[in-house]
Amino acid sequence: MSVLRFIGLFLSALGLSILVSCTNQTTSSTPSASSVPAAQTSPASQHMHGGKPKININSAILSELDKLEAKLGVPALSNKIQASRPYGKIDELVSKNVISQEQFDQIKDQVTIEDIVLTGEAKDVDYMTKLGLMKGHLMVAKELLDLQKPDQAEPHIGHPVEEIYADVEDQLNERNVKEFKSTLIALQDMVKAGAKDAAKVSSEFKTSMQSVDGAIAGLPDTQRQSPSFVLQVINGLLDTANSEYGAAIADGKISQVIEYQDSRGFVEYANQLYSGVAAQMQKGMPQDHTAIQSTMADLTKVWPAPIPPTAPVKTPDEVSKLVKTVELSTQKAVKSS
Repeated sequence: MSVLRFIGLFLSALGLSILVSCTNQTTSSTPSASSVPAAQTSPASQHMHGGKPKININSAILSELDKLEAKLGVPALSNKIQASRPYGKIDELVSKNVISQEQFDQIKDQVTIEDIVLTGEAKDVDYMTKLGLMKGHLMVAKELLDLQKPDQAEPHIGHPVEEIYADVEDQLNERNVKEFKSTLIALQDMVKAGAKDAAKVSSEFKTSMQSVDGAIAGLPDTQRQSPSFVLQVINGLLDTANSEYGAAIADGKISQVIEYQDSRGFVEYANQLYSGVAAQMQKGMPQDHTAIQSTMADLTKVWPAPIPPTAPVKTPDEVSKLVKTVELSTQKAVKSS
């Protein structure tokens, strides 16, 4: 055997040995598919934070952005984020001088620039929650109209049109629900003009509210009457109300009246929704029903009237604790369904 042939065979054998060794190491160090946690294998987990969808800073409505504002305690941050769109990366919140690096580090796991596609029940819950936010806005607008304050009522009529409608528009088509944006705009125009004809405003308001109710009716009766489903919607409403209330308070004072009023409307509608499933909860989960009902009653006291009190009834932290209490009780009902 020639020296060159010997060297060639030796190197081939050596290469094969190394390849087998590497393959064995890879096989032994890679866990089986069944042993990998779902959170690591599911692409959806990339869009979630703490079990909740991340906030898309390119498309989120102001009510969602207010969650970031409340967390960081930066007044008018929601509007600043919106004004600096679009973002190519989430860290452009820093490079565009919207927030500091330190503030970004606190919320970076909560935000995304990727579209979040919901399916199944999660999609239905999101749909009804968005419509619930519309209802809350309109409910507090009606209170302000009754107090002869159309200037304060107008933003709460405008928000459903300008912020929320676009988020449900595609789903309205999917669910064969007639468009009602034009109805909301007609009401907004009347109120902008000073709501001079009370009878016409009242009629247009009634039509607008019926339109939102009609959109909600696009969901099956079984869902709308299910405590598990309704409680998930209530959690979404209270989560947003909590954020709005946090954004309303600064230095121990109610500095943002609109956010205070927003949160009042959302809590009012959450209470209305719970009254629809309270009897089922009392029968099936009496202890949780008592806890939810009691906590919701305490929450309601935070907003004694649509016009803010001189001093906050409770601090944002105290409101957060109440909302968390409701959430923990509702989670039991959702899991047991």
